[in-house]
Amino acid sequence: MAFASLRWETIEALNNSSKGQLKYQADWVERGEDILSGCTEGPSLSPLSGHIITKLSPRKRLGDASCQSRQSETVSQSCPSSSAPNHIHIQSLGAPSEKSESEELVPDVQEVEPPSPSPSPPPSMSLLSPRATQTAGCIRLCEEKHRAKAKKELSLRQERQEQQVMEIANRESEQLKRFEEFMELKQRKDSQGIRDLEDREMKESIGRQEKLKEEYRHRVKIQNLRLREAEQQRVREAGLERQRREEGQDRLRNLNSIQEEILQLNQLLEPGPAPDDNAVYITRGNQLCSQVSEVVRTTAEGAFPSVQDMAVAERALQVMQALIRERQEAATKAQERKRMDEEEVEERRKQVELQVRVEEQKKAAQSAKEKAKKKGLQNSAEDATLQWYRELQASASQTLSSLQSLNTATDTQTKRLRMELQKAATTPVSQISSVSGSQLREVLDKLDKLLSGRTVVTGGRSVSTSQHTKGLAFVCYKLAEKFQKQGEEEVASHHEAAFPIAVVASGVWERHPQVGELILAHLHRKCPYSVPHYPPMTEGTSLEEYQRILGYRVDDSGVEGQDSFLKRMSGMIRLYAAIIQLRWPYGAKPGPGPHGLNHGWRWLAQMLNMEPLADVTATLLFDFLEVCGHALMKQYQGQFWKLLMFIHQEYFPRIQVITSAGQMGSVMRLKQFLEGSLRSRQISPPKGYLTSEFWRY
Repeated sequence: MAFASLRWETIEALNNSSKGQLKYQADWVERGEDILSGCTEGPSLSPLSGHIITKLSPRKRLGDASCQSRQSETVSQSCPSSSAPNHIHIQSLGAPSEKSESEELVPDVQEVEPPSPSPSPPPSMSLLSPRATQTAGCIRLCEEKHRAKAKKELSLRQERQEQQVMEIANRESEQLKRFEEFMELKQRKDSQGIRDLEDREMKESIGRQEKLKEEYRHRVKIQNLRLREAEQQRVREAGLERQRREEGQDRLRNLNSIQEEILQLNQLLEPGPAPDDNAVYITRGNQLCSQVSEVVRTTAEGAFPSVQDMAVAERALQVMQALIRERQEAATKAQERKRMDEEEVEERRKQVELQVRVEEQKKAAQSAKEKAKKKGLQNSAEDATLQWYRELQASASQTLSSLQSLNTATDTQTKRLRMELQKAATTPVSQISSVSGSQLREVLDKLDKLLSGRTVVTGGRSVSTSQHTKGLAFVCYKLAEKFQKQGEEEVASHHEAAFPIAVVASGVWERHPQVGELILAHLHRKCPYSVPHYPPMTEGTSLEEYQRILGYRVDDSGVEGQDSFLKRMSGMIRLYAAIIQLRWPYGAKPGPGPHGLNHGWRWLAQMLNMEPLADVTATLLFDFLEVCGHALMKQYQGQFWKLLMFIHQEYFPRIQVITSAGQMGSVMRLKQFLEGSLRSRQISPPKGYLTSEFWRY
C-alpha cells in the first residue's frame, strides 16, 4: 500500500511538473512551431528520478520500463525525421504565447502569409507500428483541419478588414463633408459679421447725422423761441397798453354811469307829502351828487380817471343807495303800519260776516229742521251711523294715546327708530302711481312685509316693527294717516290718482283690518261728510274750533278759503268712493272687498235723508257719483236708477233753494251729470279707472 501511494504521488508530481506537461495548441501552425521539435534533443532525467526508482518495486520498475519502451517506440515511429533517435526526449514545452486583445482588434491591412514549412529531411525507410501510423495520420488530419480553419479565418479577417476599411472610408468621407459644412458655416458667419459690422457702422453714421440734425433743429427751435418771446413781449406790452387804455375808458364810462345813477337816485328823494321827513335825505343826496361832480371835473381832458377817483365815486354811489334803501324802508314801514290797520279792519269785518253766516246757518238749520219735521228729512245722521262713527274715533284716540311713549321719546335710538318706521310706512305710499300693476304689487308687498313684522330696508337701513313694543301700532296709525293725506292732497289735485291709491289701501285693508279702521277714522275726522255727518255747534265751542270740526283749516292767518276747503273734501270723498268699489285683484279670499259697495249705497242713502248744505252737498254728491256711479249702476241696476231719479226730481230742487248765485258751479255740474245719465241710461267708467289691461304690466 505504501508503494501504491508513492506511485500515485510520483505520477501526480510528473503531471504537475513543466517537463511532463505536453498539451496540444490550436495555434501551433499559425505560430510556425514544430510540435515535435523537442524530440531531437537528448533525453535527461530529473535529479529526483533516482530516489523515485529506488522506492519503486522491481515489478513495477519492469512494467514501467516496458511501458517506457513502448512509448519511445511509438514516438519514434510518429516522427517524420529519419535522423531522429529511437527514444523520446521529454522536454517541457511552455504554453504558446497568445496575442493580446489589442493586437487582435487592430486590423492588419497587409495580407498575412502562412509560415513556410521547414525543409524536409532526406527520405528514409522506417517501419512504424499501426498505432504510430494511426497517430501520425491523426496528426496530419488535425494539421489539415487547422490549416483549412486558418485559411477560413484569414478570409474572414480579410473581409472584416475590408469592411472596416470601407467604414473608415465612409466615416472619413462624412467627416470631410462635416468639415466642409463647418468651413462653409464659418465663412457665412464671417461674411454675416462683416455685413453686421457694416450695418452698425452705417447706423452709427446715420445716428450721428440724426444727432447733428436734431442739434441743428434744437438750435433753430431755441432761436425761434427767442424770437417768439420777443414778439410776445412786444405784443404783451402793446396789449397792456391797450388794456390800460380800455380800462381807463371803462373807468370813464363807469364814472359817467355812476354820476348818472346818482343823479337818478337823487331824483327819487323828492319832497313828499311830509317834507320835514325827507329834508335830511335830500340834503345828503345833494352832497353826494356834488362829490361825484367834483371827481368828474378834476379829470383832465383826454385823460382817464384813476382807481382812487373810481373808489371815491363808487363809495358815493353806495352811500346814495344805502340812503335810498333807508328811505324806502321807512316808507315801507309806514305802508306796513297802514296795511296792518287796514287788515285789522278787514279781519273785524270778516269776523262779523262769519258770525252773520253762522247765524244764517243756524237759522237755515232751524228752518230745515222745521221743514224736515214737516217733510220727513233729517238734520243729522242716524243713531247707528253716529255710533259707528264714535267707535272708530274712540279706537283711533286710544291707539294714539298708546303711542305717547314712542312719540315723546327723547333718547336718540328711539327717535331714530321712530323716524325709520315712519319712513318705511309712508315712503311706499308716496311711490304709488298708475304706471303699471307690477309697481303697485311691489308697494303692497313692502307694506305687507312691514306690517307682518318682517325686516324691510329703507334708506339703506334695516327696520322692523318688532324692534319696539308699539312699533306695529305706530306703523298702522302712520300708514292710515298717510292714505288720508294722499286723498286730501294728491287726489284733490289729480282725480285719476284715486284708483291706484285706493286699490293699494284695499289690499292693505284686506290683509290687515286694523289699518282699514284707522283709515276710516282719519277720513271721518278730517272729512265728517264721509260718514256722512254734519257736526252741530255745541255750547262752549269757539267759532275756530267748530270750523276745525267741520274740516276747515284754521291757522294764524285765519280760516282757509271755501274753494280750498271744497277741493280737499272732494279729494277725500273721491278716495273713499274708489275704496268702496275696488278690491285687490290678487287677494286670497273671493267676493267683495273689505269695505264694499253696500257701504257706498248706505252713504248715498244717508246723504239723501239729510237736509243739503249750501255748496257742500252738491260738490260731494257729484264727486261720489262720478267716481262710484258706474259700479253702483252695475251692482244695483234698477234700484240705482230709481235713486238717481229721486235725486234729480226731489233732492236737487232742495239744493237749488239753499244755493246762492255765487255757488252755482257745483250745482250745475251735478245737474249736467244727472240729466246726461238719465237721458242715456248709462254711466261711463271714471277717468283713471283700473282695467284688466293695467294689471298685465
